[in-house]
Amino acid sequence: MDWLKYRKLYFSISAVLIVTGAVSLFNWGLKPGIDFQGGTIAEYGFEKEISTEETSKRLEDEGVQVFSVQDVGEGKYMFRMSSLTITDQEKIKNIFQEIAQSDQVEELRFETVGPSVGPELIKKTIYAAIIASLAILLWVAFQFKSFKFGISAILAMFHDSFILIGIFSILGHYGGAEVDFLFVTALLTTLSFSVHDTIVVYDRIRETQTKTDGSLYEIANRAVTETMVRSLNNSFTIIFMLVALILLGGSTVKWFASALFVGTVLGTYSSPFVAVPLIVYWEKIEKNLKRAK
Repeated sequence: MDWLKYRKLYFSISAVLIVTGAVSLFNWGLKPGIDFQGGTIAEYGFEKEISTEETSKRLEDEGVQVFSVQDVGEGKYMFRMSSLTITDQEKIKNIFQEIAQSDQVEELRFETVGPSVGPELIKKTIYAAIIASLAILLWVAFQFKSFKFGISAILAMFHDSFILIGIFSILGHYGGAEVDFLFVTALLTTLSFSVHDTIVVYDRIRETQTKTDGSLYEIANRAVTETMVRSLNNSFTIIFMLVALILLGGSTVKWFASALFVGTVLGTYSSPFVAVPLIVYWEKIEKNLKRAK
């Protein structure tokens, strides 16, 4: 199959996703979680299980912002909320007693914390991502004896990351998705997965170039065809697990698993349909410039 025949379509899809994400970021930004803005962590013990959705809604109705609710077992629940006062502490306990229909609600923990991911840590994370990207660029360029491979791999990697950030901006506005430390972890994991899948295709291109003659277009198209099934099989094993986490993992890991899910889909898409067409276009531009001279 001639996969690269539709490369303009692939770039159009990517452009739409990037522009949509950029508009969302400009208008709504990202919704920071407790890791970025601080808040209150409270743990309570109940005699019987309670509905976390109903409890969260009741607290929201009382003006308390609930970031997440975690069932820690044995009738104990951990709540991550906006910063609360001593007065709010008593009000919340009364609400829990009403929900549980019992006075036997035990407060196990109640503490207000500052943001665990401060500006300095964010800055260091950005620096680390830049350094890692440069290292990947140089290593891929060295291994494949061409900077166009390294630069194309990095562009595809940032393509995935930026779209993921844009999608989470939309999910934050319409679905309440928050950006926390787990999201940063998912974002960095997406960087790694994207490059890993891209190198598999690039390696097949290099291997085919040493065995047969032909244009880069033909060789790249063959490489995409030969690695497509392997790439899809590998991605689906991850996707199935992430879907299970999204559906059954609860509110604590829901958005983390969602970020990994989006990152996995983007990484699977960008390797054959962004990274490979980029080097084909690069090769075409180089030839046109040589002819012009």
